[in-house]
Amino acid sequence: MSDMPAPQAALPTQAPPVAAAAVNGAEKRGDYRPGYEIVAEQLLEFIAESRLEAGDRLPTENDLAQRLNTSRAVVREAVKILSALGRVRAHKGRGLFVADDEGMLVTSRWGGFFRPVDLDHVLMLFEFRRVQEMAASSLAATRATPAELRSLEVAVEQCRHGFVNGEVGVFNKADEDFHMAVAAASHNAFLVSAVRDARRLQRQSSAIGIHDSLGEGTEAAVAEHEVIYRAIRDGRPDEAAEATAAHLDRTLEDYRREIQRRLFG
Repeated sequence: MSDMPAPQAALPTQAPPVAAAAVNGAEKRGDYRPGYEIVAEQLLEFIAESRLEAGDRLPTENDLAQRLNTSRAVVREAVKILSALGRVRAHKGRGLFVADDEGMLVTSRWGGFFRPVDLDHVLMLFEFRRVQEMAASSLAATRATPAELRSLEVAVEQCRHGFVNGEVGVFNKADEDFHMAVAAASHNAFLVSAVRDARRLQRQSSAIGIHDSLGEGTEAAVAEHEVIYRAIRDGRPDEAAEATAAHLDRTLEDYRREIQRRLFG
């Protein structure tokens, strides 16, 4: 842990060509992408590539704005996103630091290398989620209590409500509640921890614009949650695991398309 700022040479002095191309391509398609999203991605890349640890000091907002050839206001908005993710913290009078809260500790536990907009990393994360959540849903089908089944049913209903009414926040919260309720119903504390940690990492991708609206796959997700719930409720572990795998595979394809669209247009 150190109060020394990161070496100046480690941070790019301007937006990388890929990020710039993503913005330009988005503008050509009439699908504008806010600059603060790109800056947030660059800062996460910087933290990962520099192998910064919790408590390490980052350059100031002014310094970051100059080096990234953007405004301080854009950097400030990017910092707000990363603060919400638990990746950075601004301490008044001291500066900007890599966060030392639970969100950052999760990242450190997995090697501190996860890059939310790196397609290979997203693929690996989904592979990990697939293994853990298939096991959790299979166990839940043989262990879920009536109260846990009710929690799953409520989460399914809320996901549907959020989709039908176009309420992004309601859907996203219910989606989180559903997956964690499945894990809880497995009655395996290690699976609960693994699922929670993997979803926290995934939210780092989601928070940078990927889930800022209800996409084409939202309706499919509602139906897939229903299938998983019914298999668990009816005590069918193999079907619960298969339905979970299908759900995560389809969700991964949504992520793959979105990331490729952002990077390559």
